[in-house]
Amino acid sequence: MKKLSRRDFTTLCGSTLAIGGLFSASPNPLSASEALSDDLTSLTLLEASTRIRNRTVTSTQLTKALLARIAIYDPKVNSYVTLMATEALKQAAQLDEEAKAGKFRSPLHGIPIALKDNIDTAGTRTTAASPMFRTRVPTEDAEVVTKLVASGAVILGKVNLHEFALGCTGDVSYFGPSRNPWNLELVTGGSSAGSGAAVAADLCYGALGTDTGGSIRVPSSWCGIVGIKPTTGLVSIRGIIPCLASLDHCGPMARTVEDVALMLTELAGYDNQDPFSVQAPKQDYFKLMNQPVSSFRLGAPVEYYDHLEPEVAEIVAAAVLVLSKLTRGITSHAPLPAMPEGENFFNAIGDTAAYHEPLIKQSGMNYMPPTLGDMKSILTPATASDSSNAHYTLAMIRRHVDAAFKEIDLVVMPTTTSLPKSLKDSLKVEMSDRKPKKAYDFFDPTSGCYNTAPFDVYGVPALTLPCGFSKSGLPVGLMIAGPHFSEGKVLALAYAFQQATDWHKRKPALTPETPVPPLIEADAEPKPANS
Repeated sequence: MKKLSRRDFTTLCGSTLAIGGLFSASPNPLSASEALSDDLTSLTLLEASTRIRNRTVTSTQLTKALLARIAIYDPKVNSYVTLMATEALKQAAQLDEEAKAGKFRSPLHGIPIALKDNIDTAGTRTTAASPMFRTRVPTEDAEVVTKLVASGAVILGKVNLHEFALGCTGDVSYFGPSRNPWNLELVTGGSSAGSGAAVAADLCYGALGTDTGGSIRVPSSWCGIVGIKPTTGLVSIRGIIPCLASLDHCGPMARTVEDVALMLTELAGYDNQDPFSVQAPKQDYFKLMNQPVSSFRLGAPVEYYDHLEPEVAEIVAAAVLVLSKLTRGITSHAPLPAMPEGENFFNAIGDTAAYHEPLIKQSGMNYMPPTLGDMKSILTPATASDSSNAHYTLAMIRRHVDAAFKEIDLVVMPTTTSLPKSLKDSLKVEMSDRKPKKAYDFFDPTSGCYNTAPFDVYGVPALTLPCGFSKSGLPVGLMIAGPHFSEGKVLALAYAFQQATDWHKRKPALTPETPVPPLIEADAEPKPANS
């Protein structure tokens, strides 16, 4: 297998590389008479579900409308790696027959959903956006895919990500970086880059993302959508290519709080084949979302309001004021457990190295150049003592974090400390020879994951939703988090805020004529390979 050089990486960044072609696995399912319907693709998941139940639209119509829109807009945002058009239309037709017979599996019946491309799909390649896995085809579905299919969701395709989910920017991918639908010159956030871009650009009704340091919440924030990282173990991660398994979570990303509540209800559940799965009572999160919030006591931990860009600070301050009027009030005295020392702690856990060491022995170090640097850092040997201490530290933090919520119900803070960065500038940093190289840059104040990463360590639920827009029209996210298994309260506060505002109704101003700006300057000379 040919090793990718920095020159190869530059080429990939400048143009999307789609091995075999995005649509090559399926014939074009659209006839000339089936025009694009923005009215259908702009529906929320709940609205689409209601129309299917009322029999005013079919799953096939929704799927065809999305496929038509993807053909026009995905070349701009580069969210899909593999489009499962034929399979999706076959699923939709079967679900339409069930609907005609009055059989509806769940509120997701007939709803086209996208999957982050580190989530296994039997018979369809799952690449982790890496040359290591560019032809990898799993033989079994991930547990979350099994649950979605059982609930009647249509699997529309696999979407882009930061290679092996090892980044908060979302721009390092074998298939080229995804672009932010609000401004194609900006990063989406990572690592669930394609999930964020596809939902924001109306290329699916919802998507699954994974979150290790903020990979659901950062792209959801920067793409202006809603995303929730559930309690550790509430949603199975079996069949998902790990980033750092002890911190990995899987959760829904969609346009509204209602949509993620409906998805989470279907995704949650114990999996005795997943060592991280936990048993918890079955919940209807859509119902819990509607509980009153007037008695909620909120905390705004001051440490999460450091290092904010001025516009982010101003927008979040206005959102906090809204929340204070909806609840019993907000206190800044809400100390959360301190984080362990960054890089040494994450490396010592050893989960990433444990997955990649046998892979490297089999296939070599054939990563994208930036990830190659990450791997050299990750594979630095940790002692058995270091690993044991790291796992003990993680377990004790998770055991004691709920004590921070004795006097408050939930905490609120900015999801990210900054607005999304330039894609060109981010790629230049990725392509540079940074020393020392840090694979897990979660707690670097310049990282998009600076505010989000602690909640993966805590293992508690955390949600982001749009709370305002910058002067240049970029979305800003508000994060809401609570103790273990408080998803219902988190969703309820988010829903109350959403009802009191209209930020979630804004859409990116993409048109078929929107130009796609180049990422690499024509006269730029890429650096030679140094490995």
